[in-house]
Amino acid sequence: MAVGVFDSGLGGLTVYDACAKRLPDVAFCYYGDNAHAPYGVRDADDIFDLTCRGVERLWEEGCDLVILACNTASAAALKRMQETWVPENKRVLGVFVPMIEALTERKWGDNSPPREVAVKHVALFATPATVASRAFQRELAFRAIGVDVEAQPCGGLVDAIEAGDEILAEALVKSHVEALKRRMPKPEAAILGCTHYPLMQQAFQEALGADVAVYSQANLVAESLADYLDRRPEFVGAGNEAKFLTSGDPASVSSHATQFLRYPIRFETA
Repeated sequence: MAVGVFDSGLGGLTVYDACAKRLPDVAFCYYGDNAHAPYGVRDADDIFDLTCRGVERLWEEGCDLVILACNTASAAALKRMQETWVPENKRVLGVFVPMIEALTERKWGDNSPPREVAVKHVALFATPATVASRAFQRELAFRAIGVDVEAQPCGGLVDAIEAGDEILAEALVKSHVEALKRRMPKPEAAILGCTHYPLMQQAFQEALGADVAVYSQANLVAESLADYLDRRPEFVGAGNEAKFLTSGDPASVSSHATQFLRYPIRFETA
């Protein structure tokens, strides 16, 4: 048994990397659906079908617990999956809630009524599908009041990252930040609402300015997973090896993954 990590492509590697460092004695299996990336321009039914297919592939690998390390899948598919599709002996978790709990300074699992929080002006950078779902705003409303969220759909950014084109990705980050700042000139915090985007976190920080707190999900998800496994140790398997699967070209995906993570990653055909 291993803990599964699913993403539409390379972005979820930021979550895998943080989880593996936080939980070095846990085995992980990563599946990137690179052949169908990006998910952020697809409709909700398509995202649901592709995500279910990817999760089923991880179940085949013995991953009874799967993390959707993809904000688009978490926003557009997770609730429907949990309510209608996931069997009782499996668990599929998303990446939104740990981020929002950190932003609103809540402990994991705090379900008390919404309250005032320190940060009032939040910039959300996400895929078009995540922005359209309004899932972030919906989850935030359960926990905080009086927070102004300005969402910027970052078209093209995932494609540039998947292609390994860092120059284009940096240019797109600057363009999207400038577009958001025209509507919200002084954000106090920025959410990188796609797990691909932390690969360009330095570019976001430089474009936003040093006074803006940039929240990246990977470490928050890793801490949340550690807490979950403490409470549900039956989902921890033996060993600590990692396996990497892709629906795309393994050689190309391995090359781009190694480029961004700065250490060798070898993908196999899913």
